[in-house]
Amino acid sequence: MRLLIQRVRDASVVIDGTLRSAIGPGLLVFAGIGSDDGDEDIAYLVRKLVQLRIFDDAQGTMNLDVRQTGGEVLVVSQFTLMASTRRGNRPSYVAAAPEAVSRPLYERFVAAAAAALGRPVATGVFGADMQVSLTNDGPVTLWLDSKNRE
Repeated sequence: MRLLIQRVRDASVVIDGTLRSAIGPGLLVFAGIGSDDGDEDIAYLVRKLVQLRIFDDAQGTMNLDVRQTGGEVLVVSQFTLMASTRRGNRPSYVAAAPEAVSRPLYERFVAAAAAALGRPVATGVFGADMQVSLTNDGPVTLWLDSKNRE
């Protein structure tokens, strides 16, 4: 499982011209699910996500996590995060889990993130063609991979 995390001032998801979700300051999280991902990957990434100290404290040092700032979280499914570009110029998505596997894992990830935050998490719609807008804050962008735990 891979996450691309962006600290944002605001972010939103529009589907077919209709606003689906919008958040203020917090984290926009793109989540890619691999064929070999499971609940252990979800637990690891949720723990890392909510504990990332990437928000400024009173001294301007990145020392606070999203819970401490009261920030919001928007999670968007993003199978292209599982792409391999090792050969040729067309990405291969063979590592991405099929929908029958990835949809329930995505839903469990969202539920686990909400539980860890103690409040709801905004989402896109799994598998939809979404227009995602954001105002990056910093910019601060991080990449987490549950298979690469260092």
